[in-house]
Amino acid sequence: MSTKIQRTDDEWRQVLTPEQFEVLRRGGTERAFTGAYWDSHDTGVYRCGACNAELFRSDDKFDSGTGWPSFTRPLESANVELHEDNSFFMRRTEVRCANCGSHLGHVFDDGPATEGGKRFCINSCALSMEPREE
Repeated sequence: MSTKIQRTDDEWRQVLTPEQFEVLRRGGTERAFTGAYWDSHDTGVYRCGACNAELFRSDDKFDSGTGWPSFTRPLESANVELHEDNSFFMRRTEVRCANCGSHLGHVFDDGPATEGGKRFCINSCALSMEPREE
């Protein structure tokens, strides 16, 4: 991705719902088992809820039992950025959209071993889904 999208908080508030703003721009987390995609089995591409960048494929989505959409890998590794996150007295790796810098969720090392062992645990409200016909 080329130049990052940069907007002020007021500009982001105009294009995001309050929940999306809290998660995408403030690093919040939606409640488990409440988002639109945690139990979705539709096929397609998951895009950034803030800038529409392609992030994940439904082919790489799996049921982690956590209540959030989980993926084994991003669509392209360059489409996400990983950052150290030591908030809330935890050591985690934050996942952000490389195009706009929005917080998406976290990546953990407890995913399916047969798929590389990663679990990209992403907030539903940080995503939009572009359906794909089989």
